[in-house]
Amino acid sequence: MVGACAAVALGLMTAIRVLNPDFLVSVRELTFDYLQRLAPRTYQDLPVRIVDIDEASIAAHGQWPWPRSRVAELVTGLTELGAAVIAFDVIFAEADRSSPVRLAETLDLSGRPDGEDIRAALSRLPDTDKMLADALSAAPSVLGFAVLPTASPRLPAQKAGIAFGGTDPATLLPAFPSALSALPLLEEAASGIGSVSLSASDTGGVVRRIPMLFSDGKTVFPSLAIEALRVAQGASGLIVRTSTASGETASGQTTITDLKVGAFPVPTTAIGELWVHYDIDRRERYVSAADVLDPARRTALRSRIEGNIVFVGTSAAGLFDIRATPLGQLVPGVSIHAQATEQIISNDFLVRPDWADGLELIATFAGGFILVLLLPFAGGLATGVLTLALAGTLTGGAIYLYLTRSLLIDPLYPSVTAFVVFAVGMALLYVLTDKEKRFVRQAFSQYLSPDLVHQLEKRPDQLVLGGELRPMTILFMDVRGFTPISEQLTPTELVHFLNTLLSPLSDAIQAHGGTIDKYIGDSIMAFWNAPVTEEDHAALACAASLDMLRIVDELNAEDAFAFKARGLRAQTVQIGIGLNTGEACVGNMGSSRRFNYSVIGDAVNVASRIESSCKSVGAELLVSGDTRTEAPDFAYLEAGAIPLKGKSLPVKLFALVGDEDHRRTEAFQKLERQHLALVEALDEGAARRAEEALAACRALAPQSLRPFYDKMAERVAGLAMAAQ
Repeated sequence: MVGACAAVALGLMTAIRVLNPDFLVSVRELTFDYLQRLAPRTYQDLPVRIVDIDEASIAAHGQWPWPRSRVAELVTGLTELGAAVIAFDVIFAEADRSSPVRLAETLDLSGRPDGEDIRAALSRLPDTDKMLADALSAAPSVLGFAVLPTASPRLPAQKAGIAFGGTDPATLLPAFPSALSALPLLEEAASGIGSVSLSASDTGGVVRRIPMLFSDGKTVFPSLAIEALRVAQGASGLIVRTSTASGETASGQTTITDLKVGAFPVPTTAIGELWVHYDIDRRERYVSAADVLDPARRTALRSRIEGNIVFVGTSAAGLFDIRATPLGQLVPGVSIHAQATEQIISNDFLVRPDWADGLELIATFAGGFILVLLLPFAGGLATGVLTLALAGTLTGGAIYLYLTRSLLIDPLYPSVTAFVVFAVGMALLYVLTDKEKRFVRQAFSQYLSPDLVHQLEKRPDQLVLGGELRPMTILFMDVRGFTPISEQLTPTELVHFLNTLLSPLSDAIQAHGGTIDKYIGDSIMAFWNAPVTEEDHAALACAASLDMLRIVDELNAEDAFAFKARGLRAQTVQIGIGLNTGEACVGNMGSSRRFNYSVIGDAVNVASRIESSCKSVGAELLVSGDTRTEAPDFAYLEAGAIPLKGKSLPVKLFALVGDEDHRRTEAFQKLERQHLALVEALDEGAARRAEEALAACRALAPQSLRPFYDKMAERVAGLAMAAQ
């Protein structure tokens, strides 16, 4: 069930990755942002500059837009400094309203006698738009246009030739309905026309990719960066290759595969976009327009302008051309065009290969599938460690590929999928484990101590239901003289008596790891080594039995049953305990609706017969030879071979009289030596030696063993009679 649910979770996560919804694309791109922040592109002093219409320029020459005569002066100054190309991230879409020609047309001079003279004088002054056009025509220059969502009758001029292999790229690119272009006069004068528009597909307001190519559905137009590179190299056009080009097999949707401008190849996405590999926006790229316009400072700029691709744009806050980058910076839009040009020149690209989606899908499924297979068997800790290892490997691999190959591979979604599969599996395991624990608590709380129940909850694998053969130690306990006691008590008093006696005795059994099998009137049946495995089960049973005898003595001393206080004939309570160790079958026994966790087998029957022999032997606690062998450190006295019901041969039994500490006492060791002599004499039929050994034992034995040696005396007397 755990594996099945985890597999369902994996299937859902894989399906989401196949569908690749927008929110997933957004999260993936945020992941790529953090990769760039980890290691931005290394800055190089490349021949790319930004002439910035900054706050200082606005302060020196007035608010934007400037008169076209001042822009012409800027172009002329850059041309004199040897700029390889001057590309404007500015759109001159309207005529200069400050031009004398415009003023002559717009001024209201009616009512003035010299009005016509003023208009004629203004008309004779130079047209500033014409001044800018002349400056542009004398320089390698590129003007910008912006794509618009609404239709307009005019499209930008096409300066760059387009050569393509395969499908016409104009039909593959997202089509724009219209554009905001420069004045035809200026466009005609410029060497190139390129789009200043940035990608509309980026999310979160962050510019991650910029289009290198644009299309109205029929004609291909370059971006500002591509056109600036073309003009700087003196190239006549661009080369575009699509997936249907000769020698390539189209797979699915037709895409753009290659773009080349002059000597520079440009890797793009399927729709002609470039992933921008950002560097920090450094002041080293920038030159203030105020410095270019100041003849006194202009000369010092030659080393920074000569032979450079110069982008003209603005960083002034009030001109609203500030964009967010993956590095977390806000930069002027012209910086993005400049950085795109830098990475083309330095051949330092970010690449999202066409096989990346397939690789990520395989990683998503393969990682999750491994967890699905291991979850039911490996356990939560091992699977959790594997999940972390998978996520770490995927993340480390993605970082390695980024740092060494500049590849953009997403480690996040496969890692999240692994965690989801793990979480679903663990949640179900928790539910099943909790159900299993509730079953264990319900089934065993009445038999076991809380500690053992807790052990079973942690290790339910130790619990084998339905019957299992294992070595066990079985205990039977019975109250001596129960019938006379019960005759003196009312039913209510009898129940109180049994509860007072059996409760602490049961606690003693459970405290030593025993399992209560059942209560049979005044008797207790218990066993060790099931359901929790106990290697020293025989020793635990012996220790519990000695505690039970001690508890009965304490209850009698305290008159806990109030027999003495009420003057009953029975003043004290005595019990007999039998222990046997051997193989038995333990498990749930009964019907499918009602069952008990119990033990059956010959070892159980022997334990019951041993307990029944306590009275005839005169011992409170008897154990079998097997129990003595399994727990050899206790204090035993051999009771002899005793006939047991159901056994063809007598069984050697031992009276358990103390624990390990008692066995090491000098008093017991003396008694043990004399007792061994007594047993040897009985076995050899030496009546006289038996009588002497018995007398020595009686002299050394404590009061509690007097009944035991009284029974031994009967055997000695029988031996003496047989010898006569």
